[in-house]
Amino acid sequence: MRTLRAQVTAILVAAVLVVIALANGAAFFIARPQWPPFGAGVIAPAILDAVALAAKLPPGTDAPALRPAPPAGPLDEMASRQLSDALARLGQPHPVRVLRPEGGSPVTAIGLADGRWLVLSGGGIPPPPRGPPGGTFGFAVWLALMILGVTGVVVLAVRRLTRPLALVEEAARRIGPDGELPVLPERGPAEVRAAAAAINRLSARLKASMDSRMRIVAGAAHDLRTPLTRMRLRAEFVADEEDRAQWLSDLAELDRIADSAIRLVREEVEGGALEAVRFDRLVEQVATELREIGLGVAVRGTVPGLVSGRPLSLKRAVRNLAVNAATHGASAAHGAGLGGGARLAVSADAERVVLVIEDDGPGIPEALMGRVFEPFFRVDPARQVKIPGAGLGLAIANEIIARHGGGLTLSNRPGGGLLQRVELPAADAGQDGDE
Repeated sequence: MRTLRAQVTAILVAAVLVVIALANGAAFFIARPQWPPFGAGVIAPAILDAVALAAKLPPGTDAPALRPAPPAGPLDEMASRQLSDALARLGQPHPVRVLRPEGGSPVTAIGLADGRWLVLSGGGIPPPPRGPPGGTFGFAVWLALMILGVTGVVVLAVRRLTRPLALVEEAARRIGPDGELPVLPERGPAEVRAAAAAINRLSARLKASMDSRMRIVAGAAHDLRTPLTRMRLRAEFVADEEDRAQWLSDLAELDRIADSAIRLVREEVEGGALEAVRFDRLVEQVATELREIGLGVAVRGTVPGLVSGRPLSLKRAVRNLAVNAATHGASAAHGAGLGGGARLAVSADAERVVLVIEDDGPGIPEALMGRVFEPFFRVDPARQVKIPGAGLGLAIANEIIARHGGGLTLSNRPGGGLLQRVELPAADAGQDGDE
């Protein structure tokens, strides 16, 4: 009942049923000419006229309608009570017995003041009220059919009216990890075609805007390469060694920023076929490469896990996360006199493969945790001096993992440091996992 379609359906069904009930009730009361059936203006006055004539006859008069006692037979209590009330309303109460013998017409007996009974056959007494055909079961079937019929018609009408909304919901559900909206077929009723056309126009404009942004970033990063090269050559001729080293360090930092921007754009536009990858082997290879360049990276345990993806992209994502943990962890450990570094572990089950990376760094303030995947974002601007990097490592890793159908989450460890958790969908074990 939380969806708009279900709520509108329930409201319309309830409204239609209430209207039907009110209309039936109003028609019932309007169609009946008289209620109760023994109204003072029809039957009761005629009976009182007969009672008045019978009362004028002296006792002992031989009249077939006068009897010393009422006749025997099945008593209609409801009719007797209603006729007695009608006579009382006219100011002449009398005992009344309405009998309904089997196979015969009803008999009405009126008690006179001298103890005799006036017996009238028929007398306009209507038959007892009957229920609907089939009794209670027939009424229940009729009610159920009415409810089902009304509900079916309302459901069809609501589905047609809310089809554009369902189309929007379907389009939102089919948005891929690249953020692009699917192209919807423009067919069906006019409203559905209009909604599909609007969503397709929105998708085209968003894609054009994203492509334009990526081209601007890639073009700016590429154009920086030429002036950076000229500045690096000029820096080589600086006489002072300390100044020359500072110039070369700053230029190297600019070159890393430009290279990271190009890589980010490449990850957003990169396509290609997927293949089966042994993720545990890939993590071990990354750890070995990072140890060779002097970073403290240790693999604490791995379980064979197979994922479907692009090996180079996955290796780049794991490398960025491991470098981030090893660099910040080593920096914090150096200041505290600890070993530092990053610790990697891979686990897997039938549905997913999980990589957990831990470090002993300063962690991330909870207030900034939601911004860590923004491009060029740094938790502490002061780190730009102590720790090299463009602030794109996490953004690139998150983009790669999302494009592989996985997720990347970060959290602070209770004892200090950061925990990075990567979850990727497991591939079919029957595929070839050799790289």
